[in-house]
Amino acid sequence: MDAPALARLIDHTLLRADATPAEIRRLCEEALAHRFKAVCVNPVHVGLVAGILAGSDVAPCSVVGFPLGAVRPEDKAAEAAGAVGRGAAEIDMVVALGALKAGDHAVVRADIAAVRAACRGSVLKVIIETCLLDDAQKRLACLLAVEAGADFVKTSTGFSTGGATVADVALMRATVGDAVGVKASGGVRSLEAACALVAAGATRLGTSSGVALVTAGVAGDSY
Repeated sequence: MDAPALARLIDHTLLRADATPAEIRRLCEEALAHRFKAVCVNPVHVGLVAGILAGSDVAPCSVVGFPLGAVRPEDKAAEAAGAVGRGAAEIDMVVALGALKAGDHAVVRADIAAVRAACRGSVLKVIIETCLLDDAQKRLACLLAVEAGADFVKTSTGFSTGGATVADVALMRATVGDAVGVKASGGVRSLEAACALVAAGATRLGTSSGVALVTAGVAGDSY
């Protein structure tokens, strides 16, 4: 995998609460320069991002129910619909973690399905927050996401107690098979980590270190 191929796996991310419009503009400029796959931001910045990225092959992406997932399904759906209306082509939603851990499978499935219906035509990624789950719960979360129509399952918000691990990515890939994407996110800061996650089955990387990753070697080098 060379630098351009790695770049096309990266969601260039800035989700800090204090991110400024100037920082968001710089994020988009970096994404355009390196041809990252997407720019992932909080909903308040989606309109700005969509405007800057218009006409490019970099997708505007918004988080929903972020970072806790403790939001009513109808409110997550409204947030997703609003983001899509402002130009988001991809939605990263946080699963209903409390319901998942309580074994309320129908609630979790309906929560994801509500967002899926609200952003039909856009890519939907479901963040399962692996650091808070045991392996059985991780598998269940992945299966429920697939049943509800998700395009990707995603490891982490990056705002909890841990981020992406090779073991979790491998478990998620084994659970969903080849038809659904796996996004590794949270703590992806080194080229070595990024390559290990891709080798384990990740088809997308969420990181704020995208520029450092693709410039870690000489452009065109094999990673």
